[in-house]
Amino acid sequence: MAIEFKDGKYVDPKTGRVTLDPTVYKDWQIAEEAEKNLPSVDYFREKLGLLPEEIIPYGKTPKIDFIKVMKRLKDKPDGKFIEVTAITPTPFGEGKSTVSLGLIEGLGKLGLNVGGALRQPSGGPTMNVKGTAAGGGNALLMPMTEFSLGLTGDINDIMNAHNLAMVALNARMQHERNNNDEWLAKKGLKRLDIDPKRVEMGWVMDFCAQGLRNIIIGIGGRLDGFMMESKFGIAVGSELMAILAVARDLKDLRERIGKIVVAYSRSGEPVTCDDLEVAGAMTAWMRNTINPTMCYSVEHQPVLVHAGPFANIAIGQSSVIADRLALKLFDYHVTESGFAADIGFEKFWNVKTRLSGLTPNVSVLVATVRALKMHGGGPKVTPGAPLPKEYTEENLELLEKGTCNLFHHVNTIKKSGINPVVCINRFYTDTDAEIAVVKDYCEKHGAKVAFSDVFLKGGEGGIELADAVVGTIESTRSEYKPLYDEKLTVREKLDIIAKEIYRADGVNFTPKAAKALKEIEALGLDRVPVCVAKTQYSLSDDPAKLGKPEHFTITVSDVRASAGAGFVVVYTGDVMVMPGLPKVPAADNIDVDADGKITGLF
Repeated sequence: MAIEFKDGKYVDPKTGRVTLDPTVYKDWQIAEEAEKNLPSVDYFREKLGLLPEEIIPYGKTPKIDFIKVMKRLKDKPDGKFIEVTAITPTPFGEGKSTVSLGLIEGLGKLGLNVGGALRQPSGGPTMNVKGTAAGGGNALLMPMTEFSLGLTGDINDIMNAHNLAMVALNARMQHERNNNDEWLAKKGLKRLDIDPKRVEMGWVMDFCAQGLRNIIIGIGGRLDGFMMESKFGIAVGSELMAILAVARDLKDLRERIGKIVVAYSRSGEPVTCDDLEVAGAMTAWMRNTINPTMCYSVEHQPVLVHAGPFANIAIGQSSVIADRLALKLFDYHVTESGFAADIGFEKFWNVKTRLSGLTPNVSVLVATVRALKMHGGGPKVTPGAPLPKEYTEENLELLEKGTCNLFHHVNTIKKSGINPVVCINRFYTDTDAEIAVVKDYCEKHGAKVAFSDVFLKGGEGGIELADAVVGTIESTRSEYKPLYDEKLTVREKLDIIAKEIYRADGVNFTPKAAKALKEIEALGLDRVPVCVAKTQYSLSDDPAKLGKPEHFTITVSDVRASAGAGFVVVYTGDVMVMPGLPKVPAADNIDVDADGKITGLF
């Protein structure tokens, strides 16, 4: 039974639930309306079958005690594992979070025990042009305000732990400069002889701050720290965030933190957090971060929120811990990978699942009419500016030309050994003829396709997609396999990714990148998966090359070992680890009234 539109509101006749018209009202207004009927924490605890002692109270968003639950449910069979990815997006994004939440709601409409795991949004995009990652319309995560503004403090704990390592490093460099070996021996310390030009980590904060990309610290006298060039990155790009995403438990988290390479000595030896004797204190800061936070869809399905690494400069996944927990709690578990399948799914496939040992049953590939038009040669899409009319009016020619990008990503997913379900995420400006073109094209090329109208209709608009996903799981068998052998060299692994996933002609290393790779190989830190940092707006490393570019080479600008996370990060093109703010960021529209109500989030 479809949701009915009455008196400016959508009403579900089956449940009586009222939601505001998402074409008229903002997401924060829809969330505010939905929260009026939000059940208690005890309702969700009982729905998930959790014991009282397995809930860690935290207002509307309690944490779940991961260690206690996993000990109790260790012998319970896992549920079905569903991953959501997308085609190459416009700068506005194509709605993976919206589809993920709508799919959860749609599976709920089928009467299934379903939940999900999503990443925690960074303050960077929330206060920039993209906004939060709470989905949209009637496929929205709640409580939206708490979710968007810090949640239960995991990112803050990561910032503190990360910057503690830098504090320890700079202090150690100061004391080694100011004191002789005899003094160090009395303190029980060995001289690390850190090279100030080879400090890997830098500092982090969770905002876009281009003015902090390159800085000088330690200005002053001999007691004011070690003077050197330094830098800031965004917190969600920190290796600690990546470690939280891939760690299996608290013990694994501690071991990985100890292996982080903070800097190198003048002789080229890695200086780790264990060498700085700060790994234990960093883990203490992060002890509570291993417990996922419980949030909810507007239709009251549980959603675990845990970890939030960017996908263009980091691993782009919610955590292995959340997946392990969700697969015990839910019969159907939905998670998403950041950006498009060439970035997010590729890392999910070749990094995350390789480290976790968990195998997905199906992948959902989100496509939109507007993105396909852009890849078909449509006008430039600019953040903060209105969409050109080509994207809001029917244009079948642009749409058909852009389908090349869609089927590139379909083939990428098929390479992993699983069959994707293409999801057409409908915008209210899309015409029936445009939707029909995409559906027909998918069917002619043997790709299962489903329509999603979850933004407007919530779970009712996700039933077709939910049916397609369940049907695919029941009718096909996954033959999941990695793209490459991790024992290959970094060059060999990257060459496979570039040719098989991006369809590039090859890979070129700058002198800086070649030198860095040679040093990593000499230390034996290279026989691990590769995490590629690349623009999200193109299959190539050039964001201006849309559609399905051909005859291009990927240029590697730098290579760094993330020894704690367990992979090598390869930086391509002009990708930056600290984003910048535009002329008119989202923060300009956010405010709070005298009663504490926050407005303007999106």
